[in-house]
Amino acid sequence: MLVHVNPTTDSATPLAAPPRSPSRPRMHRAWIVAAVTFVTIIGGAAFNSLPGLLIDPLHTEFGWSRGEIGLAVSIDMALYGLTAPFAAALMDRFGIRRVVVVALSAVAAGALAGVWMTAAWQLMLYWGLLVGLGTGSMAMAFSATVTHRWFVARRGLVSGILTAAGASGQLVFLPLCAWIVDRHGWRPASVTVALAALVVVPFVWLLMRDHPADVGLAPYGGTYVEKPAPAKGAATRTLRVLADAARTGPFWLLAGTFAICGASTNGLIRTHFVPSAHDHGMPITAAASLLAVIGVFDVIGTVFSGWLTDRFDARRLLAVYYALRGVSLLFLPMLLGPSVHPPMVFFIVFYGLDWVATVPPTMALCREQYGEDSAIVFGWVLASHQVGAALVAFLGGVARDVFGSYDVVWYAAGALCASAALMALVIRRAPRDGLVAQ
Repeated sequence: MLVHVNPTTDSATPLAAPPRSPSRPRMHRAWIVAAVTFVTIIGGAAFNSLPGLLIDPLHTEFGWSRGEIGLAVSIDMALYGLTAPFAAALMDRFGIRRVVVVALSAVAAGALAGVWMTAAWQLMLYWGLLVGLGTGSMAMAFSATVTHRWFVARRGLVSGILTAAGASGQLVFLPLCAWIVDRHGWRPASVTVALAALVVVPFVWLLMRDHPADVGLAPYGGTYVEKPAPAKGAATRTLRVLADAARTGPFWLLAGTFAICGASTNGLIRTHFVPSAHDHGMPITAAASLLAVIGVFDVIGTVFSGWLTDRFDARRLLAVYYALRGVSLLFLPMLLGPSVHPPMVFFIVFYGLDWVATVPPTMALCREQYGEDSAIVFGWVLASHQVGAALVAFLGGVARDVFGSYDVVWYAAGALCASAALMALVIRRAPRDGLVAQ
């Protein structure tokens, strides 16, 4: 036994043996939290598969115009983007678990209440307001918060996997909901979406933790840090972070590139690819199938982009992604025709791989530039993504009415992507002292 002699008393006292190092767990808790986050995003994404399937049934049953139904979906999309930065601040104030449980409950309540709606304003309240607030609270800012808190190593890979969760959810629920609507009507499909959100709640409450310090761990690949005190004034902080970030050049470059990302994906391809292909004689079912294939390769491309983000300069990756996307859009008018042929399949596969490959490097640049505020900043950058999507969804239809074809839309989008590539290259590195770049 080790002893220590007190020089003042000459008495010997035993020394405590050094504590034994605990056995290293086979899996870091961070991966469990990431898995729960993945499942949560899938559950929240179930609703995104529903509106497009229900436009005709709702129009037939209630006589609502497609404009009224579309307005409810537009409210959902707008709130999805605008809620994200506030949700990130609320997670800092009240914790990830509480915010996500409330968000899942809001999605379930909106989808379930819709079963008994009889007026168009109820559709806008349930599907627009409730579901929009719920899905917005589980948008990419949720992924950014989990990634930033729980991971130091493999952040790019994790952000890519979590980004792919949204596409995975739609791949799971789109064919399921389509089958339910076809066989049993739209109400059982809405109930299915509500149940998908509710099923995830116990997993979040039991397995999700707000911070590694809650379980006495360091972030994966990092050193132990104390859990920061809850941030008060979530809404005020969100607006303050926006005001501070808006004074810096990198914020506008990131917001601009991500707005073009939304414009060239959700706003352009998801909204206008099917009608454009139909203009060239392709059956709608064939065009819709091609659009579904994009979702398959979206998952692969996003995860691979996360892997690349851990190894290469995020600015150069963004520049390559946007440049290749722009070139592909310039060729699209020549590929459209009455039948599906190998060059068109190649375009679909490539566009799927590139669809949200921009997300992991954009998240990485937000972390580099804005540190602890990065999740909130990314929430605002995501809002610009939704604004870009909404503008092009509207302007693309106007262009089709004016010019009689979508060709000018594809060329304009290609030029926008080229400008996004240049914008990505001029984003300056953050100073080494951690101050935000001016």
